[in-house]
Amino acid sequence: MAKFNRLKDCVVSNKNVIVRVDLNVPIIDNKITDDTRIKAVIPTLQYLANNQAKVIVISHFGRPEGKIEKSMSLLQIVNHLQKLLGDIKLNFVDDCIGLKVEQAVSNTKFGEIILLENLRFYKAETKGDADFSKQLASLANLYVNDAFSCSHRSHASITGIPTILKSCAGLLMESELDNLTLNLDNAQKPMIAVVGGAKVSTKIDLLKELVKKAQTLVVAGGMANSFIYALGHNIGKSLCEKDLRDNALEILQLAKIHNCQFILPVDVVVAKNFAENASHRTVDIKDVEADDIILDLGLQTSKLLAKKLAEHKTVLWNGPLGAFELKPFNLGTVAFANEVAKLTAQNKLLSIAGGGDVVSAINSCNLFDKFTYISTAGGAFLEWLEGKKLPGILALEKSAK
Repeated sequence: MAKFNRLKDCVVSNKNVIVRVDLNVPIIDNKITDDTRIKAVIPTLQYLANNQAKVIVISHFGRPEGKIEKSMSLLQIVNHLQKLLGDIKLNFVDDCIGLKVEQAVSNTKFGEIILLENLRFYKAETKGDADFSKQLASLANLYVNDAFSCSHRSHASITGIPTILKSCAGLLMESELDNLTLNLDNAQKPMIAVVGGAKVSTKIDLLKELVKKAQTLVVAGGMANSFIYALGHNIGKSLCEKDLRDNALEILQLAKIHNCQFILPVDVVVAKNFAENASHRTVDIKDVEADDIILDLGLQTSKLLAKKLAEHKTVLWNGPLGAFELKPFNLGTVAFANEVAKLTAQNKLLSIAGGGDVVSAINSCNLFDKFTYISTAGGAFLEWLEGKKLPGILALEKSAK
């Protein structure tokens, strides 16, 4: 268990508290399409404001690479954040360092919240620049990290500020660390790990780690195509990282060495075009044609996964099982999410899920509260599963000594 200072053990009244959160949410046509990450930090912000702290909120949004990009301004989050905060007054300033910010913070009252502009408008943030950390830290007396999803980054706001200010974990961070430690370190066996998503290249280390921990490993989604190809089957025009054939074969061999059952789709839904409601059919994995695109699990594979879930006590899920953003190619992912939720409700399964796409998929089924635990983090969740030490967590641990 990581040892860190907890928010409720710190004095916050009449203090300037700088809180690192993750407000990097999807926005399409000026509308927030998934506010899960915003909702997740509301309890921390409310706790601080209600305890008469002056709350200084910092976050990134997108990848502006050190340039001011209007489309990546946190101004577009303000109205939605204010609605979620209720009666707590929210202010905004269109910068995150400098005299204008210092004045805006000074004008903010205790019990109010001020949101600073996108940290990544400065290259110094992603470079972990010490001077940038100092400028941010100068605004406050206490630092709160409530951005587990960003804590695999050695950025100025994640690892720099804790070297200057007393630091603690926010309520979301506490929940992430406590739940991941409790549920993963003490996971009941047998455990089944289900990994989907587009690319094998981003999850090679994860898969190598999971074949050691899980009794069964399921690979689905676009990344399954690379394994299917490595085994000599035709995948048509499907997404595939053919240059990773040797990596795929190595992972398959590691699974055998560690007695981990490795499952790939036995049938798939294919179409000639990558488009919503494209004409499609279900075929055996050996019958994919040269101009087919694999877009989802077939019914037999869904039935196989349901059967396998019932044989395990813990499921760990990362990544959608098909092109879930395109209907009807979301059916495999939806069927799996419902099966996990059903077994969890029956106390037959401990269910842990994480990663942005999986969170969106589970939200689309209205099942967010039906899993044992869902992490809102993506890359940080993966690195945690890989057994890596996250820089942001290490910084909190050092601050606690």
